[in-house]
Amino acid sequence: MLKSSFGTLFRITTWGESHGEAVGVVVDGCPAGLPLCEQDVQAELDRRKPGQSTYTTQRKEHDRVHILSGVFEGTTTGTPISMLVWNRDVDSSAYEPLKDVFRPGHADYTYAAKYGIRDWRGGGRASARETVGRVAAGAIARKLLLRMGIEVVGFTRAMGGVEVRSVPQEPDALRRATESSPLRCPDARASREMDELLQRIRGEGDSVGGIAEVVAFGVPAGIGEPVFGKLEAAIGAAMLSIGAVKGVEFGAGFSCAHLRGSEMNDPFVMKDGKPYPLTN
Repeated sequence: MLKSSFGTLFRITTWGESHGEAVGVVVDGCPAGLPLCEQDVQAELDRRKPGQSTYTTQRKEHDRVHILSGVFEGTTTGTPISMLVWNRDVDSSAYEPLKDVFRPGHADYTYAAKYGIRDWRGGGRASARETVGRVAAGAIARKLLLRMGIEVVGFTRAMGGVEVRSVPQEPDALRRATESSPLRCPDARASREMDELLQRIRGEGDSVGGIAEVVAFGVPAGIGEPVFGKLEAAIGAAMLSIGAVKGVEFGAGFSCAHLRGSEMNDPFVMKDGKPYPLTN
């Protein structure tokens, strides 16, 4: 059985294959009363849409979302929200020579070994096209979080040996700088260097990895539970379920191994009888 659901109170189930009829997601647990329309979701899918630059897959998909349930007169009803995106640019003929070949860096072998069958058409369920459903669900999650004063912004921090040198510290400024780059890198100089690196690597017929960073502004203290319910554990599970992700870090992350406790631990002060961080 292939697990396709994630979450507890806000639970998503993605479905569909790369070259199947459609892909989509069911969101269960969204409260009633949230203003929501297809354009809210479409705005995020447009950011993900393939074929926008030479850096992404050249598959041409409009990725128009259709909300099938859970919304009435522009407002969520509290029932499951089902969203569908039809696959349009579906031509599996290019994959026919590969149907008996296991490609390195793909899930071809693992699917065949585990299930005894695999969908070779574009990678099937293991294709990055599965993330359409995640993005659609994330658009709803973003609206919910904004109501709570929480804003989330993601960007490209590093690619190959190129890393950003400076990052805006305010959410609006960070988002504007990120969206101005085709590589979603908020540092203009680093973005140019990443572009040059990619062009060189592609010319050599190779590829290169990178690091994405996500910043959540306005998160209140106390989210999550001790031991197995830690917030980091839940986020880590979600991130590591994305194809090609091999590591997740929080805060100073892996560099903590090279720091002393006096450098690593944050000092606290008391304010109104409660402990507060000395710095943000």
